[in-house]
Amino acid sequence: MQTTNRVVIAGGSGFLGLNLAEYLTEFGYDVVVLSRQQPERQGAWRFVRWDARGVGEWCRELEGAAAVVNLAGRTVDCIKTPDHCDEILRSRVEATEVLGKAVRKIQTPPPVWVQMSTAHRYGDPPECVCDEDSAFGYGLAPFVAREWEAAFARAVLPEMRQVILRTSFVVGRNGGALSRLSKLVRWGLGGTVGSGQQGMSWIHELDMNRLFYRAITDESMQGAYLATAPEPVSNAEFMRELRRAFKMPIGLPAASWMVRIGAPLLMRTDPELALYGRYCVSRRLREEEFDFSFPDLESALRDIYAKK
Repeated sequence: MQTTNRVVIAGGSGFLGLNLAEYLTEFGYDVVVLSRQQPERQGAWRFVRWDARGVGEWCRELEGAAAVVNLAGRTVDCIKTPDHCDEILRSRVEATEVLGKAVRKIQTPPPVWVQMSTAHRYGDPPECVCDEDSAFGYGLAPFVAREWEAAFARAVLPEMRQVILRTSFVVGRNGGALSRLSKLVRWGLGGTVGSGQQGMSWIHELDMNRLFYRAITDESMQGAYLATAPEPVSNAEFMRELRRAFKMPIGLPAASWMVRIGAPLLMRTDPELALYGRYCVSRRLREEEFDFSFPDLESALRDIYAKK
């Protein structure tokens, strides 16, 4: 039986985790952030150190908690060397497995486990629009997503309510990939990338937090959902709206060959993150009548950059 209003966010020291921690504390939750390192900013939450590999004193935070949210995993915003690919996979699978061991060591596990996954599980189809029932993709990211969700299925207790959020590009002001794109726009380099037709599925940070909150509190939520706004756009349209938000009239385009050279050398990241993409919508959120605060990109970017 749940005995506290505690929510444990595993791997919560990054952009998504700290935004969620701040959001939940506003609703009176006692939020615990499990992380290998101290978060860059402080808040009303508590930080508890863990290595995401072994069960330790930290597992006491799960006792009687209202929910556990697992966000743990190495960033994919990097050059995909063999070592980095191994870290991307292992950091997700091992963290999920150790949480499974922890909930088996306590007397009162959380009644719900909200598990992060990625919309990249559907691959990079050039034109089709994917929903929860679409075929999964081929390549590193779909493989990592499959193993991540398989580790969750092994780790979670049968009696726990299980919610998987296959998350798209979360747009927010204080971190994430949007901060990189905004710098390019300011420098006049925010034009179309590659063909410009690759899909960009996205969700505003507030709607992401609201979706986490609903997953924690709504007992009818169960299974896998695409965490994405209902109006995905092409790369060309995304960059056009971003330039408009900054009132930047120009944005030099970047041909595919330029991105393949410049991304690893200048941005220290994988060029395929910019050159490929997917159009995703959530059939389940539509059917369950989730009301997005920011259903379209223009209003989402206006909200973020009106706070400048």
